[in-house]
Order: sequence, then structure tokens, then C-alpha cells
Amino acid sequence: MMLPNNAQHSGNRTFKHDTPPNGTPSVVANVCKRSVSFNKLDRQSTQTIPLCMVHELQAGQILARGVQRLLHEMNFASITEFIPTRGLRVDVMAITPKGEIWIVECKSSRTDFASDNKWQGYLDWCDKFFFAIPPDFSTDILPTEYGLIFADSYGGAIHRPSSLTTLNAARRKKIALNFARCAAQRLHQQIDPRI
Repeated sequence: MMLPNNAQHSGNRTFKHDTPPNGTPSVVANVCKRSVSFNKLDRQSTQTIPLCMVHELQAGQILARGVQRLLHEMNFASITEFIPTRGLRVDVMAITPKGEIWIVECKSSRTDFASDNKWQGYLDWCDKFFFAIPPDFSTDILPTEYGLIFADSYGGAIHRPSSLTTLNAARRKKIALNFARCAAQRLHQQIDPRI
């Protein structure tokens, strides 16, 4: 499996586990390694995530993890399983340094995409919308007007950019406030799980 030549990786950091448990180099990690550069601070901040965690995650969560690593390298703040409004729950939502709202919908298979009838509802809640898929996913069934990210549990690469649709100010403020509250509450629960 190879990523298309025009897939892009914008980060300059990597994680210690760039090889899947079976020893075969990650398809996305191979792309990521092309632009890796370290300095002393990078080496000190490199994170180690136990490989056993990968096996406990569902397919969509594995993609979300790789997407979040990509977004982190782009200096975006992201969270998973965010509810922008009643009845909708996005796989990954991110806020860029410029304040743009991105939504990434993770699709692990053709069946996963075909059975989802809610993703169109996410379009009203973001500036940019992406699908994230594994490298062996056939892209012919995906709409071409939205962004596309190839991902696995070790990272991600933007294959096709998304067009910008600017949110109105009131909705952007509501999303940013809910995003901040959700992130703070999750952090608090990690610090004090008994709350």
C-alpha cells in the first residue's frame, strides 16, 4: 500500500512508535518520515503511547488518533466525539491557530461510509470538512468537494484540501465556547476521575 504522491504531511515531529506491532512500517509513517526534523526540545517532548492501546481501539478511533497527531503537528487544538448540537457527534473537531473550525469524519470502510446518513449535518458547523480514511480505502465513493486525509494510528497526511466555507460569527462563538468547556471538563475528569 502506498499513499498517492500528492499526499502532504505538514508536521516536523514524530512519535516513537512509527512501526506497527507486526514490524511493517506504517504507510502514513513512511510519508511522515520524509519531513521529520528534530532538535533537543523535540526529542524531550516526543511522546510514547503504549502499542497495546491500538488494539483496544475501534477502527474509527484508530483513524481519529492518527488524525489528531496530524492536527497536533499543524498546531491545531482537537478533540474527539464532540457534540456541536443535539443529534450530531463529530469524530474529530479542531480549531486552527487562525480560529477556523475543522471537522474530520473518520470512515474505516465503504460500509461505514454507506451506512452513515448524518455527515451532511456536520457541514453547517465547520469552516472546513474532511473525510479521514485508511490508505487502502477506495476513494471512488467519497464526494470530491470535501477534503481527504489518509490516516492510520501512527499519523496522517492531507491528500486533498477542503474548500473554505466561513461560519457566521454567532455560530463560531458558540462552537468555540462549547469546545473549550468540553476540553476543560475532560481534562478535569482525567485529573479527578471521581467527579
